[in-house]
Amino acid sequence: MAYDRYVAICIPLRYYQIMSNKLCALLITGSWFGGFLSAFIVCMMVSNLSFCNEQEINNFFCDIIILLKLSCTDTSLILTFLIPLDGVILGFFPFTLIMVSYINIISTILKIRSSSGRLKTFSSCSSHITVVLLFYGTSLGLNLKPKSKNSLEIDKLLSIVYTGIVPMINPLVYSLRNKEVLKAMKIIIKKIK
Repeated sequence: MAYDRYVAICIPLRYYQIMSNKLCALLITGSWFGGFLSAFIVCMMVSNLSFCNEQEINNFFCDIIILLKLSCTDTSLILTFLIPLDGVILGFFPFTLIMVSYINIISTILKIRSSSGRLKTFSSCSSHITVVLLFYGTSLGLNLKPKSKNSLEIDKLLSIVYTGIVPMINPLVYSLRNKEVLKAMKIIIKKIK
């Protein structure tokens, strides 16, 4: 999505030439394959672990870090290589590409002379950048925060935002650009008042 917005805003005359069906299929396939490969590798690593007496996961989903803490097996290899590699390939690398795209987009928007043109152009990508910042912000907060005695409770809260709230508001954020949805929301708000 960030690359699509980058091409549409920064190189608009070549948009249809660059964003061909072949490139879109390649981007989708690469995303799906990367996610599948990451999940497959993590599942293979976790399936080889043995677990001790404590079998309760104190969270609402099976986070890899929590599973590693419950394991009796030596998990230093996974913690040293797999988690950082997975974080770089599926976290840092896409985030960096998205941010580079948006830096270029914002610098292009700032070059537009009319304020209405800047606003219209920025509105075409504002919903995506909002979702990206919410998703990566909570993910980074979850994984980079210092550990403390209240750490587990904060982890649960950030996990809920990361895995539940962000995907739930994703359709809402994207639909707010739709004029019919905005019109319906205004009618509902007027009825409430």
